Amino acid sequence: MAPVYVLDPFYLGITALFTTGYQLLGFAIAWTFQFDKITDFTGGSNFFLLGESQSLFTMMMCNMFTIRNIVASIFVMVWAIRIAGFLLYRVLKTGSDTRFDDIRSHFFKFLAFWIGQIVWVWTVSLPLTILNSPAISDYYDGGGDDPAFGTGRDIAGIVLWAIGLLIETTADIQKFRYKMSSSSPKDRPISTGLWGWSRHPPYFGEMLCWWGIWILCLSPTTNGDLSSSRRAAQYGAVVSPLFTFLLLMFASGVPTAEKPQAKKYYLLANGPDADGSHSNAWRHYKRYVDQTSILIPMPPVIYKRLPKWTKQTVFLDLPMYHFDEQVDGKAAIDGAKAKP
Repeated sequence: MAPVYVLDPFYLGITALFTTGYQLLGFAIAWTFQFDKITDFTGGSNFFLLGESQSLFTMMMCNMFTIRNIVASIFVMVWAIRIAGFLLYRVLKTGSDTRFDDIRSHFFKFLAFWIGQIVWVWTVSLPLTILNSPAISDYYDGGGDDPAFGTGRDIAGIVLWAIGLLIETTADIQKFRYKMSSSSPKDRPISTGLWGWSRHPPYFGEMLCWWGIWILCLSPTTNGDLSSSRRAAQYGAVVSPLFTFLLLMFASGVPTAEKPQAKKYYLLANGPDADGSHSNAWRHYKRYVDQTSILIPMPPVIYKRLPKWTKQTVFLDLPMYHFDEQVDGKAAIDGAKAKP
């Protein structure tokens, strides 16, 4: 059966249209009912639907049944099911997502988040999209003579993905149990399990997952018959793990968690409503930050002895993440006093 080209040979257009339509449908529901419990679920499930539709379409229409395509598609779908299911369960247990409290009732601000989610899903899915496209998986046009599954790239990609998924899943479970436990101390952040080695282990695990997916999808580039443009497309899909890294480190990940968490413990100890019961909260938090890597897991006994410049350059614990007691602390207290 000859391959089917839809809009373009890399399936970039059709996946962009599908992702846009699915996300705007989610936005329409969330905006109409002022309901944000499906927001993260819509993002995660979009990956699953893209992976499923791409793999089925490629296998049925391009007569392509390679193990690599199937394994890569399954990995993306497993990751999507895991994150979408967990985020939906968490928001159902804990209530509304506080990230949307200030934008939920503002049409364009709320829409902007969903547009960002469109860009996220489509960009991060690129390695699988390109692998499953007829430009790569096409026996009729020089793309089907791929190396047998089990290359060094295949193994490296699988190992990275598996380690990343294990870290991400374990860290999410540990944090959720900690927050839901009535015996967890309220004056200090979680420092047990993976959270004792990294302040954001789920983000580190997610980054590893997408580096693994990209590497797994690279093996067809060793096909000597593959054109330079097709090979360039597969290498160019490195924007997927790079975008994941930049997003989590500088946009919706670490920046949205670090200072708000610091503010919480600062106000517990120094805020206008502080009653002395959590007087050590800020001291506990500063000690945790000093001995715990911001991203890459590292034993605290080693990390706390590293010089400041090493923490900032090698481990990316940048000044932008740190809560300044003089500036941020004053603003936090003034804001707390102003609340009715």
